[in-house]
Amino acid sequence: MLRLAQEYRRAAHALFPTGRRRQPLSRAPYRLVAIHAVELHLNALLLTTSLPTARIRGLQHDFATRAELAIAAGLNLRKRTILHLRGLSETREYLITRYDPSLTAASQLNRIAATLEEVAEKVTAIVKATQLGC
Repeated sequence: MLRLAQEYRRAAHALFPTGRRRQPLSRAPYRLVAIHAVELHLNALLLTTSLPTARIRGLQHDFATRAELAIAAGLNLRKRTILHLRGLSETREYLITRYDPSLTAASQLNRIAATLEEVAEKVTAIVKATQLGC
C-alpha cells in the first residue's frame, strides 16, 4: 500500500505545474490526486498496525477518523495538519473535488501540499521502521 501511496504522491507532484492561474478547474486533478495520496498513506500506516482491511474500507473518505487512528498508532502530526485532515472530512472535500470541483469550499493548495508532504514523510518513516523491525 505504501508503494501505491508513493506513486500517487509522485503523480500529484507531476500534476501541480499543470494548473493555470485564475482557472480553479485546472487545479482539480492535482487536488484529487493529492488528497487520495494522503488517504493512501494513512491507509498504509493503518494496515501496518494490523487494522482489518474491512475496517479501513468502512471509513470511506473519513480523514478525521483515519487521522485519529493513525495518531493512536504513533503518527505525530502538527496541529495544523490534524485540523486540515478534520476539515477534509467536515467539508467532504474529497467528494466535492471529485464530483463538483467548481465549488469554492476547497482547501488552499499550499495547505494540501503541506499535509501531503508531512503525512507522506512521517508515515513512510514509520512503515519502513516497522518493516525493519525497529
